[in-house]
Amino acid sequence: MKIIGRQHEKEQLMRCLTSKRPEFLVVYGRRRVGKTYLIREYFNNQFSFYATGLTDEKMKGQLRGFNASLNTYGYEDKSLPTEWFDAFMRLRKLLESDKVYREPINNKRVVFLDELPWMDTARSDFKSALDYFWNSWASSQEDLVLIVCGSATSWIITNLLTNKKGFHNRVTRRIQLAPFTLAECEQLFEHNDIVITRSQMIESYMIFGGVPYYLNLLDSRLSLAQNVNELCFKERGELFDEYYNLFHSLYDRPDKHMAILKALAKHRDGLTRADLSKEQEIGGGSVLTKDLRELEECGFIRKFSTLTRGEGEFFYQVIDPFTLFSIKFLENKGFDSWNTYINSPGYNSWRGNAFEIVCLNHIEQIKEALGISGIETKEFAWRVDGPEKGAQVDLVISRKDGVINLCEMKYTTDEYSLDADEYDKLQNRLARFQKETGTKEAIHITMICGNGYKRNKYSGIIQNVISGDDLFG
Repeated sequence: MKIIGRQHEKEQLMRCLTSKRPEFLVVYGRRRVGKTYLIREYFNNQFSFYATGLTDEKMKGQLRGFNASLNTYGYEDKSLPTEWFDAFMRLRKLLESDKVYREPINNKRVVFLDELPWMDTARSDFKSALDYFWNSWASSQEDLVLIVCGSATSWIITNLLTNKKGFHNRVTRRIQLAPFTLAECEQLFEHNDIVITRSQMIESYMIFGGVPYYLNLLDSRLSLAQNVNELCFKERGELFDEYYNLFHSLYDRPDKHMAILKALAKHRDGLTRADLSKEQEIGGGSVLTKDLRELEECGFIRKFSTLTRGEGEFFYQVIDPFTLFSIKFLENKGFDSWNTYINSPGYNSWRGNAFEIVCLNHIEQIKEALGISGIETKEFAWRVDGPEKGAQVDLVISRKDGVINLCEMKYTTDEYSLDADEYDKLQNRLARFQKETGTKEAIHITMICGNGYKRNKYSGIIQNVISGDDLFG
């Protein structure tokens, strides 16, 4: 079993095995993040029963696949079930048999239903049958672990996690599987014999995020730029159509989700819900509320408040690197080669934004580098407009020990150093922040520099410097 990282998730799975109650575990997250791999590797592909939904199959095809799995695990009746209630009754009989496989740790029966949303085809009564299977029998089996998984996050959230009827309070545990951190990416690169520097690892994160499937596609014989070109810009590249496929696998009607992301990608400092609702392709109402929640649940956007805006007003911002990269460079290709983009004005603008996203996905590592892992904090963004010169800070860490860190994130080819213009901007931000918030706490200017920081005569305004290496902590 080779599972890189995922320590918290492995602990959750072990709790299921050592629990003295029946467990109904829901594993969800974006496509390609490694949900199926995690479960199958953790249990060494040994289950009491395993079945997966089939893409673009109607009820008969889904039942055929489910019954084939029943036969594989020892159920002898090969006739095709006519509906899902019959299929789950057969599963119950299989699990009640003396020959059923039990995991060796606690003698549990582990059932894994992968790509569950695909099984729920139109007019199939799948949800009712699953509900009946769990409530009438499985929920009384102390030695049963039911694990369901799927990339169609809207289905998972709507039907399992927020459902107020059959599955309300039935789910006992959930794992929202996130992309890898930089430290986990480094482990994966080492495992795959990919030889690149940490600076290049950060650049790869700025493009692919921490999505294991994407990173596993890198060819160790090629440079990072060559890999990006082969995977994303060549028509037969593995990721040439990935952005389109990603959202059509997650959501039944992804057009509005993609319109939201496109609008947010144009505004690196974020937009409010009211701003988004003015876009004709997006609209408002409960549909926008649902779409924003689903995008947030999958880690494509973050919802955040500012220190100086009215209570209850939130901003939304793209925080998925591959989404930003795809919108900027793949949706409407200006060039057919990644090398052509490098060092262009659009590339440099994207790089600054993408590094900010890397930092926003590594706040825990930033806190560790500051030595405040054990201190309660709140994270905000802050900005102010008006007749005076505007100012904004994308990451504000407000600490219980009486300090506020205003984080400035810079990604440059060489070591970053302050010049007179940037020094004046920092002074303006500091003064405006103190004035607008009225804070009495100590304010520390914190520089997060992907390729290091070079001190000079302007450095006195900086209290903390965090390097790219610190993000691997």
